[in-house]
Amino acid sequence: MVKNRRTDESQLISDIIIHGIQEKKGNEIVRLDLRNIYSSVTDYFIICDAESTTQVRAIANSVEDEVYKALKEEPWRKEGLDHCEWVLLDYVNVVVHIFKKDKRLFYGVEELWGDAEIKNYQSA
Repeated sequence: MVKNRRTDESQLISDIIIHGIQEKKGNEIVRLDLRNIYSSVTDYFIICDAESTTQVRAIANSVEDEVYKALKEEPWRKEGLDHCEWVLLDYVNVVVHIFKKDKRLFYGVEELWGDAEIKNYQSA
């Protein structure tokens, strides 16, 4: 029962995060479902990219704002806001990766989790 509640909460926060990304026109939005992968440290990775560091920052701010408005939650940890080429927002059960397009291609995070179920989302 606890697992189901956590899964529902993870699903909800991931939906809110995706909405926050769509609000700022994030590109190539994907959600990797890691719940059935033994070595995963979280339920979902949400990944998107942006054309500029300004857009990366805007997406990160939008995600934080939307999650806070809906759930009164702040990220447990934030990384990358100094340079805004790869921003990571860690909500424990959901981790958001916001890349500048060239960095996303270089790091290929999706390929590292090839066993994950992947769902694609359109920009708003």
